[in-house]
Amino acid sequence: MEIRGPLALPARREEIELHTDDGLTLVGELALPEQRDPVATLVTLHPLPTAGGFMDSHILRKAAARLPALADLAVLRFNTRGTSSPRGTSEGAFDGGEGERHDVAAAVQFAADRGLPHPWLLGWSFGTELALKYGREHDVEGAILLSPPLHRTSADELAAWAGDRRRLVVVVPEFDDYLRPAEAAERFASVPEATLIPVEGGKHLWVGESQTRRVLSEIVGVVNPAALPLPTTWDGPVPQD
Repeated sequence: MEIRGPLALPARREEIELHTDDGLTLVGELALPEQRDPVATLVTLHPLPTAGGFMDSHILRKAAARLPALADLAVLRFNTRGTSSPRGTSEGAFDGGEGERHDVAAAVQFAADRGLPHPWLLGWSFGTELALKYGREHDVEGAILLSPPLHRTSADELAAWAGDRRRLVVVVPEFDDYLRPAEAAERFASVPEATLIPVEGGKHLWVGESQTRRVLSEIVGVVNPAALPLPTTWDGPVPQD
């Protein structure tokens, strides 16, 4: 069958809770390869909750649905403080990217406590702000930024990534609503090591199967390039709801 839309491929899926150092419980899910150990880990940071972003925002949901099976990745998704999804509502209230510093720390700590290998922060839109502002505080391989708006990240916070051991990979849609490739090249010039990937025809929300496949392929190309090209069909069993 063709891999598209909401199809979820086999994985070990577990509902989890994260506990922040300022006393909140956040809800989430961990998806692992069904029969193998993961080779790398995506700690995902979702888009702006006040604009409808949450752990089920479609690129993150499809990463969790497909990449454990297709690329041997662990995918950790969670709702930041005050955010709701069918999984539940995380405690606390949206704090504009400030208190969410503790949420990022709790997610990275959870991955470390579980012994998940080679963690990467995967931020989308608002989630890229969290990755840029706080990612350097943690023992991660780097950060993958999807559609970074650079609204909350200061020039100093961005420039602090220059010379850092962690990789910074920036995936910018051609027709983004906030930051397009030419401007992104200027803004990220303060981090010469950053890899900028412009996506022709792409838009901020990455709607449509072709854009989904492109984004997931770029992610896998960073964290487990041996798994490319990603299959577009699946011949095995699939979980039943």
